[in-house]
Amino acid sequence: MKIFIDGKYYDEKNAKISVFDHGLLYGDGVFEGIRAYHGRVFKLKEHIDRLYCSAKAILLDIPLSRQAMTRAVIDACRQNRVRNGYIRLLVTRGIGTLGLNPNRCKRPSVIVIAGKIQLYPPALYARGMEIVTVPTTRNLVNAVNPAIKSLNYLNNILAKIEANIAGVEEAIMLNAEGFVAECTGDNLFIVRQRQLLTPPLSAGALYGITRGTVIDLAREADLNVAEATLTRYDLYNADECFLTGTGAEIIPVVKIDGRAIGSGKPGPLTRQLTDQYHALTRITGEPIR
Repeated sequence: MKIFIDGKYYDEKNAKISVFDHGLLYGDGVFEGIRAYHGRVFKLKEHIDRLYCSAKAILLDIPLSRQAMTRAVIDACRQNRVRNGYIRLLVTRGIGTLGLNPNRCKRPSVIVIAGKIQLYPPALYARGMEIVTVPTTRNLVNAVNPAIKSLNYLNNILAKIEANIAGVEEAIMLNAEGFVAECTGDNLFIVRQRQLLTPPLSAGALYGITRGTVIDLAREADLNVAEATLTRYDLYNADECFLTGTGAEIIPVVKIDGRAIGSGKPGPLTRQLTDQYHALTRITGEPIR
């Protein structure tokens, strides 16, 4: 594997950053997870746009133009012969001092890793997964806004640890008011009486690229879609539930906190949207050439 770091490629064993990089020292930076399907990078423009929005929110000046960043992602896929895979794009604050002051970091670093990912075991996509709600709450929007896809993922990691302790793969995070925000790495949807519902971004949900794609696909299929303030009661009494994310794609949920969701099996609308999503990934994206 060849890793792109600041305009040069390094073999995996030689791809290194400084111990004084503030991305390492303080989680000071932003990132994107991107998928490639059938020789095309899926929703690349949307991911690049979100990266720059996250950077703007933390006053991080990315040293590449959007066009150059797009070329770097595509070239990293080409260098690693990725046709179906996963790209991790990172921008760190760069090398600085041991103090917090970001002004001591002279130049941000850009890193592109193009390889593969398998987020959940394949069997879970067929039979559905069980998840739980956890005590760790989603960050407040006036603290570290969840809309910023930052390198500081400790909030999510703590919730993931609690999910692991409970013996499941994923966890639902509530916000400070007790409403459903999202999962540790995925957005959440429920189906109730053929209406598709998902927490609003104001509840603490990430501006998910896959989330937005699924909403568009549902509306194209004439399904009623709405952002709604959801409680655990709403989840327990849903007809269907599924999660969305770049790595996860669409994965059905069949049990939450020990309560079976609907029939306890992946539902028909979940399967329909999954088929639509996979069909879209076969024909859409920025060509790798």
